[in-house]
Amino acid sequence: MQPFEEILALVKKQCTHSDAVADEAATPKAIRVHADDLLPVMQELLNHSSLYFDMLSCITGIDNGPGHDMEVAYNLYSIPFGHQLMIKVKLNRDNPAIESLNHFWRSANWLEREIFDMYGIVFLNHPDLRRILMPADWEGHPLRKDYKHQEYYRDIKVEY
Repeated sequence: MQPFEEILALVKKQCTHSDAVADEAATPKAIRVHADDLLPVMQELLNHSSLYFDMLSCITGIDNGPGHDMEVAYNLYSIPFGHQLMIKVKLNRDNPAIESLNHFWRSANWLEREIFDMYGIVFLNHPDLRRILMPADWEGHPLRKDYKHQEYYRDIKVEY
């Protein structure tokens, strides 16, 4: 298994927009990268012979509240090597968008759709980015901290 410092060094080599930053307090240990560096970083983590993060087990949307950035956290696992890693990316709250990872890991498809539906984060180049939990004509994104609850949906009062 690669020590975290070696994985961090490999990730930093892929970053061109800003340097990757370790977040060792996270579980699993995490590396924060710039959104524009996400694709080359993830490709390296998937294809590197001693890492081979072949499983994208979870993607999480994070809303840090009005006036703050939003985040996406990716949990990776290597089945043959038994190690795990989290990659975090900050996004601008006003236009939260990031590249889709569906072409690397097919598990990204529904996970990205769920985050789009609940947080309004757009996954660029996703093959089928549409709501997955809420009705197609639902207004807003329910897990955003600035979400305004609808009083009516299709002329039916929405009770909370």
